[in-house]
Amino acid sequence: MSLKDQITEDMKTAMRAKDSGRLGTIRLLQAAMKQKEVDERVTLDDAMVIAIVDKLIKQRKDSIDAFNKAGRQDLVDIEEAEMKVLQVYLPARLSADEVAAEVKAIVAELGASGPGDMGKVMGAAKSRLAGKADMGAVSAAVKAALAG
Repeated sequence: MSLKDQITEDMKTAMRAKDSGRLGTIRLLQAAMKQKEVDERVTLDDAMVIAIVDKLIKQRKDSIDAFNKAGRQDLVDIEEAEMKVLQVYLPARLSADEVAAEVKAIVAELGASGPGDMGKVMGAAKSRLAGKADMGAVSAAVKAALAG
């Protein structure tokens, strides 16, 4: 079953269970997926769905930071609940050591030598590690690998 089909089934399950919080988050995800399909005239595969889920999770993290600074714990709780629902659709994340090992392999493959090659390495890392690792952590690992 594709990830897109799994999300649809989870929405039906949430409707039957009358789980309004989960249902709202899944509907939000489906709306983002439909928007992408309509805008780009494509049929989403699992990799594209994972990219959308990643983007929505990043938005939730940014919102949580802003709400914490504003002292709005009620909104922080809502965003965290949505983030937990969305994280179910991501593949298992790589550890920091695994990310570092992947980055070193990419640097070796490309023959990158210094900070000037960061764009080239990040492009390869993004295609290989999308959805498997936080891209902020990947960027830090690339900087560390290229610094020496």
